[in-house]
Amino acid sequence: MQESKDSLSRDPLLKVEHLVVEYAVGGHIVHAVSDVSLEVARGETLGLVGESGCGKSTLGRAVLQLRRAQSGRVLFDGHDLTAMHGDALRKMRQRVQLIFQDPIASLNPRRRIGDIVAEPLVIAGVKDPAKRHQMVCDVLGAVGLDPNLVMGRLPHEFSGGQCQRICIARALVLNPEFIICDEPVSALDVSIRAQILNLLEDMKARFGLTLLFIAHDLAVVKAVSDRVAVMYLGRLCEVGPSEQLFAQPAHPYTALLLEAIPVPDPDVRPAESVAVGEPPSPIAPPSGCRFRTRCPRADQRCSIEVPELREVAARQFAACHHPLIGAD
Repeated sequence: MQESKDSLSRDPLLKVEHLVVEYAVGGHIVHAVSDVSLEVARGETLGLVGESGCGKSTLGRAVLQLRRAQSGRVLFDGHDLTAMHGDALRKMRQRVQLIFQDPIASLNPRRRIGDIVAEPLVIAGVKDPAKRHQMVCDVLGAVGLDPNLVMGRLPHEFSGGQCQRICIARALVLNPEFIICDEPVSALDVSIRAQILNLLEDMKARFGLTLLFIAHDLAVVKAVSDRVAVMYLGRLCEVGPSEQLFAQPAHPYTALLLEAIPVPDPDVRPAESVAVGEPPSPIAPPSGCRFRTRCPRADQRCSIEVPELREVAARQFAACHHPLIGAD
């Protein structure tokens, strides 16, 4: 099993190379994604975590070219999405779909569910109404909804969990290979989250999907991810196998995130944070290592030299001059 995954990782389905995404806000430049490189192997789930505003969602949208990058490349199955436009890009997007954070807001309140789920088929050029109808019925059934009961109704008639099932059906109807899940359960009640996560796992196995799972809830990421990538202020700080990274983080920021996970025991006192201050602004990020202004291990080198991702343990990489494991 491990040997198979390592083999796949050398020929990734998705490869992001030195991606830079910046945009103007109020006359200032926001450095949302700064020189990020990562790979997602066919059939795996890569969790992408970090604080709000660290660039996770921007990176996900840049993969789909919903946000154009200033530089870098996004290779999907060997095809450079950053070089595509028009019909070529639309055709490639049929293989890569997105599930949004707010399921209710992402559904057109004036359209029937059957039309919402069928819209990707219309855009893709499936002209036969009977074929579209059958495909919509099949995918709604796959996500646990009765097509006869939901297709003629409007989004406001459904709960948040049901709306997210509809959004998953819409993402699956074109039979994609890769799905970007952008905080897919953060807007849902806790009691519903497990159902949606289980559904995503079932759909992954049933349809042979590859997932980029973006979230800030580390417990959720640990449960669904094969590997985890940690972002801070637009840069990747650590990437590694999920169990390994959670058991022994290599980057001080990853350790800080894990310390912040609440323990459901009133007798266990929360760990005192070793970080100082607040995260800097992405408009004016620090020189060198972007975490250095809050890191207790920072020295002069950290203020001058940008740390590169390097392997500090088997398949575990950290962008840190003084990692918590391995040699400095």
